[in-house]
Amino acid sequence: MLLTVSAATFFGVLLVVMLRLRAVGFGGALVAALFGFYLASTGVAPAVNEALANLFHSLPGLH
Repeated sequence: MLLTVSAATFFGVLLVVMLRLRAVGFGGALVAALFGFYLASTGVAPAVNEALANLFHSLPGLH
Protein backbone atom coordinates (compact mmCIF):
# COMPACT_ATOMS: atom_id res chain seq x y z
CA MET A 1 0.00 0.00 0.00
CA LEU A 2 1.34 3.41 -0.94
CA LEU A 3 0.81 6.15 1.62
CA THR A 4 0.70 9.73 0.42
CA VAL A 5 1.77 12.41 2.89
CA SER A 6 2.22 16.08 2.16
CA ALA A 7 5.77 17.38 2.33
CA ALA A 8 4.77 19.93 4.97
CA THR A 9 3.42 17.16 7.22
CA PHE A 10 6.48 14.99 6.64
CA PHE A 11 8.96 17.75 7.45
CA GLY A 12 6.87 18.91 10.39
CA VAL A 13 6.94 15.44 11.91
CA LEU A 14 10.65 15.16 11.16
CA LEU A 15 11.29 18.45 12.93
CA VAL A 16 9.30 17.32 15.98
CA VAL A 17 11.27 14.06 16.11
CA MET A 18 14.54 15.97 15.89
CA LEU A 19 13.41 18.19 18.75
CA ARG A 20 12.46 15.17 20.88
CA LEU A 21 15.82 13.49 20.20
CA ARG A 22 17.58 16.76 20.94
CA ALA A 23 19.22 16.65 17.51
CA VAL A 24 18.26 20.30 17.14
CA GLY A 25 17.43 22.88 19.77
CA PHE A 26 14.37 25.10 19.93
CA GLY A 27 16.28 27.98 18.31
CA GLY A 28 17.36 25.79 15.40
CA ALA A 29 13.81 24.53 14.95
CA LEU A 30 12.50 28.08 14.91
CA VAL A 31 15.08 29.09 12.31
CA ALA A 32 14.17 26.04 10.18
CA ALA A 33 10.46 26.84 10.38
CA LEU A 34 10.99 30.51 9.54
CA PHE A 35 13.30 29.59 6.66
CA GLY A 36 10.63 27.29 5.23
CA PHE A 37 7.97 29.95 5.69
CA TYR A 38 9.97 32.61 3.88
CA LEU A 39 11.24 30.20 1.22
CA ALA A 40 7.64 29.39 0.32
CA SER A 41 7.00 33.03 -0.53
CA THR A 42 9.95 33.38 -2.92
CA GLY A 43 10.24 32.64 -6.61
CA VAL A 44 12.24 29.47 -5.93
CA ALA A 45 9.26 27.77 -4.22
CA PRO A 46 7.89 26.13 -7.42
CA ALA A 47 11.35 24.69 -8.22
CA VAL A 48 11.70 23.31 -4.68
CA ASN A 49 8.20 21.78 -4.86
CA GLU A 50 8.98 20.19 -8.22
CA ALA A 51 12.32 18.80 -7.02
CA LEU A 52 10.73 17.28 -3.92
CA ALA A 53 7.85 15.82 -5.94
CA ASN A 54 10.31 14.22 -8.37
CA LEU A 55 12.36 12.84 -5.48
CA PHE A 56 9.33 11.32 -3.76
CA HIS A 57 8.01 9.88 -7.03
CA SER A 58 11.35 8.20 -7.72
CA LEU A 59 11.68 6.63 -4.23
CA PRO A 60 9.31 3.68 -4.81
CA GLY A 61 11.39 2.69 -7.86
CA LEU A 62 14.52 2.27 -5.74
CA HIS A 63 15.00 -1.18 -4.30
